[in-house]
Amino acid sequence: MKKLPLIALISALVAAPVFATNGGFAGPGAVTTTSPQNIQGGFSGPNSSETTVAKALELSDDSWVILRGNIVKQLDHKHYEFTDGTGTITLEISRKRWNGINVTPTDKVEVSGKIDKDWNSREVEVKQIQLIK
Repeated sequence: MKKLPLIALISALVAAPVFATNGGFAGPGAVTTTSPQNIQGGFSGPNSSETTVAKALELSDDSWVILRGNIVKQLDHKHYEFTDGTGTITLEISRKRWNGINVTPTDKVEVSGKIDKDWNSREVEVKQIQLIK
């Protein structure tokens, strides 16, 4: 007898995210189409996290940044030197973040990640990387 309420509760918890797929920001710059790509919701507009290397070097630990520039060389298996013309910073990019793209020093990329500040260094722990066309 107690199994029925438990099954109903579990079904409601599993189905809740399905009903919450619509939503997000509707205002200046928002995408208003209802195509399958936009069902997830969210914000579409200017990004306040986009910054330069010079500014990123001054940010505190765990600050989110978006940088645009070039990866100029590989330092070891997951560390790379990045520049955008305002300075250089080390990127930590794990293998799974590459998503099959190949990048050369002449390719312009956009990296998103968080600042990882140690005693005497700062680097960006990259969560996403993409080529800029």
